[in-house]
Amino acid sequence: RLRLHDGKLIKDRRYHLRTYPNCFVAKELTDWLIDHKEAPDRETGIRLMQKLMDNYIIHHVCDEHSDYKDAKLLYRFRKDDGTFPLSKDVKVFMRGQSLYEKLMSVEDSILKVREENSVKYQRTFLGCEMIDWLVQEGEVENRQEAVELGRALLEHGIIQHVSNRHHFFDSDILYHFWINFRRRRRLTELLNENSSRALSESPDSPFCLRKLNPEPGNTSFLSVQTNKEIKIVSAVRRSSITSLSGNSNSYFSAAPTLVFPPVAECNPKSVLKRPVTNEELLSPGAPYVKKTLTIVGDAVGWGFVVRGGRPCHIQAVDPGGPAAAAGMKVCQFVFSVNGVYVLHLDYQTISSLIMTGPRTLVMEVMEAIE
Repeated sequence: RLRLHDGKLIKDRRYHLRTYPNCFVAKELTDWLIDHKEAPDRETGIRLMQKLMDNYIIHHVCDEHSDYKDAKLLYRFRKDDGTFPLSKDVKVFMRGQSLYEKLMSVEDSILKVREENSVKYQRTFLGCEMIDWLVQEGEVENRQEAVELGRALLEHGIIQHVSNRHHFFDSDILYHFWINFRRRRRLTELLNENSSRALSESPDSPFCLRKLNPEPGNTSFLSVQTNKEIKIVSAVRRSSITSLSGNSNSYFSAAPTLVFPPVAECNPKSVLKRPVTNEELLSPGAPYVKKTLTIVGDAVGWGFVVRGGRPCHIQAVDPGGPAAAAGMKVCQFVFSVNGVYVLHLDYQTISSLIMTGPRTLVMEVMEAIE
């Protein structure tokens, strides 16, 4: 999807006096699949796109066709129009990928190569280590919640016991990530699910999604927690494919997360002069005005940072990004995202809501009257 956006195959198109945003022509996409070696022939390309339709990844712009036709018909990715269904399975998968990327991005990660019964396993961790880490990082409220998360990840095939004999427990039992989220995947794997097992899962293999130690100097926006540890904010700026991987042919299997620049690039202090409560924002006669911003993401995202919680505020705005062009400013409070009231939510939840929504972002913000 992101490669198609970068290649301008996905764009606003006009048909019968109506403009359809963020869509592609089926025939052009089939040509693209063959040209970029994602499909050997048109028949395979059609089967691949039908697989995406069957799994609610793409659909006809007017939902007039339930099958993918290799013709001059308009289709769209559901993530580009907000109709992508967030089932429990999808949510668990996305949570697993987020945790994996976070674990792989820290220097002293609990994920290590370990040996058990003379067999070496990649990306392993002890159950109690994972629970300690989840609690310390604020990913869960307590150890019981961490156990429940671990069990959900195991039941969805994201992690497993190294010899597949145990469920997830708060113990020194050895587990590993069964899925290597950094391995580059080919679309043709959708037609042969067993083929992925045969591909190399080494982090250094050519199937790695991006470099393990990206160079500093990118312009990714970050969020810093109160303990001053740098934390990835996935929703604030969708990173370009080339800036993260250094390879124009790389792509992500899901929404990309950002990488870590040096600590000096981040300001851990809130831009707010003082804390503000929801009651204060919503009280009659409060010195705040509500504004509606429509932000159309560019090739690298939206260009802002959300921080805080209940209410969340805008911590930083890229002066050259889409958010700034739409009128976003620091210290504005986030009232709603794509029609969803969010004053009671924390910034992680809002980030997820933004990231899983369409490319065109509609936000209501509350700004202090000067």
